[in-house]
Order: sequence, then structure tokens, then C-alpha cells
Amino acid sequence: MSEDNVNNKTYVEGDEQIHIRNLHKTYVTDETSVTVLEDFTLDIRKGELISIVGPSGCGKTTLLRLIAGLIPPTSGTITIEGRECEGPGSDRGMVFQDFALFPWRTVRKNVEFGMEVAGIPKEERRARAERYLEIVGLQDFADSRIHELSGGMKQRVGIARAMVNNPAVILMDEPFGALDAQTRNLMQAGLLRILDKTDQTIIFITHSVDEAIFLSDRIVILTKRPASIKEIVEIPWPRPRDRASPEFTALRKRILEELEKENVLQ
Repeated sequence: MSEDNVNNKTYVEGDEQIHIRNLHKTYVTDETSVTVLEDFTLDIRKGELISIVGPSGCGKTTLLRLIAGLIPPTSGTITIEGRECEGPGSDRGMVFQDFALFPWRTVRKNVEFGMEVAGIPKEERRARAERYLEIVGLQDFADSRIHELSGGMKQRVGIARAMVNNPAVILMDEPFGALDAQTRNLMQAGLLRILDKTDQTIIFITHSVDEAIFLSDRIVILTKRPASIKEIVEIPWPRPRDRASPEFTALRKRILEELEKENVLQ
């Protein structure tokens, strides 16, 4: 049995929560066949934040949708806590780049939506929604309408909605990509504060190497399509991290160079 200590967390062999084995995904139409993922194998540890980076169009979002159970693999398996993924489930929550909120519902009612569908009693829904709104710092905006919120606040509503059912895994698809640089940095810091209060596993898709290094326990670098794993980078420094440090800058440069080798027209 081996142990790794990353970001003040101790990982023991066997702590893996998600096992992805020999995953292939090919999209087939009447006229074309495009393989997006090929022979993709990865173990993800419980409680870690793992970022996926790769060339544009290589299959990052497809991978996330496969883990979410929104689309089936062509071959291969995904198991989460010993159960094979055969469709969407309450053990996974998803945060989208475009917020995907209901504008006619209040902030609280947006967060309560999944619990409402699941038939959870009103009093429990409200209590759980208020707890997670407090975690993301929106307790004073529970009765606000979505159009009254800034972009960063909307994304925090999305995060609270994904977390409120206490899923084992949260899937985040470019969640801060639509935000301005200052708000994006604030949201990254906010996500780290949320991580301190939960033990959920986060799989985070991003085009920003800087963001991946700042947030992650590990970074998975993908090849060009059909995507497989080029390299897995362990981030050795505790959080919070200094983006201006020589070590941070050197690692960002190295990862960008690896991505540039893959970033060719397809």
C-alpha cells in the first residue's frame, strides 16, 4: 500500500472513487464517424479537485458528459464508488458555463429545484438551500430574481444547486469561462473556500492553465482528438498558491508547451 501527500491531503492506494477503464467514444451519423476519446483510463481520488486541459475540440466536454451519464460510451466502463455509470444519477451534480438557471424562480427556488423534483419536503428543501446559499455567500440574496444578479453571483447559484443534493462528485464544465478576469479570480478563490467546507470530488474542465494550477490537486493533459492522456501533473504546493511565484510560472510554461504540441488544426 502506498501513500501520497498532496495539498495537505493524504491519499492511500485504494482511495480512488472513480475508475475509468478503456473508454472509447465515437459519434456516428449516416455519413461520418468521428472518434473523440480513445483508450482513456483514469482513476480519480475521493475528495480531490482534478482539472482536465487539452486542445480545443479534443473531447473534454464529451468526457464530462460521459461521467455525468448524459451520453453512453461506445466501449469501456466508468464506475463510481463501485457502481457502473449507466445514466445520470444523484451521486453527480453538474455546473455549466452558461449558468442554466431558471429566470422565473428566485435564487432559493433555483437551488431547491432538484430537491423539489425528488419530492423532498418543503421544510427540508428550504433548510438545505439556505445552508448552501450561506456556503457560497448568497444568503442575503435568497429571494432575489436571477436577472438581479451579477455573472459571478449567478455562477454561485449554479454551484449551490449542484452541491445541495450532496452529490459525491461535482462536474464543472468551464464554469468561470464566461466571466471577466477579476470576477473569475474571485470565483476561483470562492471555490477553494467551498472546498474547505465539503469533501466532494470535483472534475473541472478548463482552457486556462493558470486556473488549473491555481485550483487543482492534479491536472490531466489530453492529446489532440481522439483524446487520450498525455500526462498527469501532480501539483505539489498547498493552497492558496502564488500565481507570480517562479515555480508557478515555470509549471504554467511547461504545460502550455505540452498543449502547444497537440494544438494543431484537425
